[in-house]
Amino acid sequence: MTSDVLDSTPPATGSPTVRSAANKTQRRRALASGTLGSALEWFDFALYGALSATIFPALFFSDLGEAGSLIASFATFGVGFLARPLGAIVCGYFGDKYGRRPVLLGTFILMGVSSVAIGLLPANQGLGIAVILVSLRFLQGFSLGGEATGAQLMTLEHAKANQRGRFGAFINIGSPLSQVLANVTLVVLTATLSEAAFQDWGWRIPFLLSALLVLVGLYIRFRLEETPVFVEYKAATTKSVNGLQVLKAHPWTIVKLMFVRAGSNVTFYTMAVYGLNYLTANAGFSKADAFVIILVANGISVCAGLFGGWVSDRIGRKPVLAIAIIVQIIAVAAFFPAASTGSMFLIILTVAGAISGVQFEFGSQPALYAEQFPTNMRFSGSALSLSFSQVLFSAPAPMVAAALAANGDFWVIAVVNVAVLLMSLLFVRWLKDNHRAELNDIS
Repeated sequence: MTSDVLDSTPPATGSPTVRSAANKTQRRRALASGTLGSALEWFDFALYGALSATIFPALFFSDLGEAGSLIASFATFGVGFLARPLGAIVCGYFGDKYGRRPVLLGTFILMGVSSVAIGLLPANQGLGIAVILVSLRFLQGFSLGGEATGAQLMTLEHAKANQRGRFGAFINIGSPLSQVLANVTLVVLTATLSEAAFQDWGWRIPFLLSALLVLVGLYIRFRLEETPVFVEYKAATTKSVNGLQVLKAHPWTIVKLMFVRAGSNVTFYTMAVYGLNYLTANAGFSKADAFVIILVANGISVCAGLFGGWVSDRIGRKPVLAIAIIVQIIAVAAFFPAASTGSMFLIILTVAGAISGVQFEFGSQPALYAEQFPTNMRFSGSALSLSFSQVLFSAPAPMVAAALAANGDFWVIAVVNVAVLLMSLLFVRWLKDNHRAELNDIS
């Protein structure tokens, strides 16, 4: 172990915050590890989302007809979100009890193994293979239930108080980075392979490459030490830790955080997942063009995410949320009219606006969530808030959009999305803004 690694010996009670002892090298290591690890983990999740909107309906659910196969494919996509609360409960419990580091190692291995297994599944083999696909998707969701929060806390609990927004933003851009990487991979494969070859074996390549990503991710994470905030808390208490007590101690906080993020969850998965299907099936674009649109939009949104975290350190988390939601309302309302024109420029403008609004909000989200809970409940509280919001609003978004569009009333999709965004805007005003507080002072 290198000499710059944080000494794991617990400090004496009453000593200055351990976070101040974490030098720049340690903070940078936590930041780089969290960002890269999160991006690698989200890559497989994002890849599944893109394929569930394009070729999985024909590969695994063709017996259900065109509309039925699409809805079934989106339903398996949603299973990943249904599993996230269970992952949040289990990983949150162990993360608050034993530390953030061991949980992050376990979630990464589980995601990699399940993703490789998806790449090995035979297609067009009926119900049995479809059930296995759903099971593997469940494991992906379980893994992300712990990973999404664990990576955030591993980084934020190393950061200075006035840097939590920007540090958290770097972690959350793992999601749009993974969308970019997944769509670049799919654009290259669809451009270099025939459609038959891509549907036969080409789609498997990125899933199988997960084996290499797991090795890289494990190398990164084995070099991480436990967070100084958690070490300090464990040294200062002899009480048994059960983070799930957050459900009794802070239920209203969990509810507020769930609904604050609801609108952005619906926006992102309506645009990035259902939007792919709409552009190819209804707007006359090829799969390659649709992948490029989502790719460009996600690439732009990376900058918006970083900016959102940076701004939230200066003006607070709540103003950033309000600005982001208003931008999304405008972009969502403009998407279907823009798509009807057939203009790539207008479509990229509206999709990029919507997803950039999402990422501007998400840039402040890790710090916002961490700042709502005490250390002994922070993993469980943040993970449960995040996961239940995802299962209630992200999981059904593509499926609901497909069902609403079955009669050709695409404008209804935008109306529903905007309504959820307005609800989120209402919940923003009820949040506490603790962006100046020390994490170990929050109770």
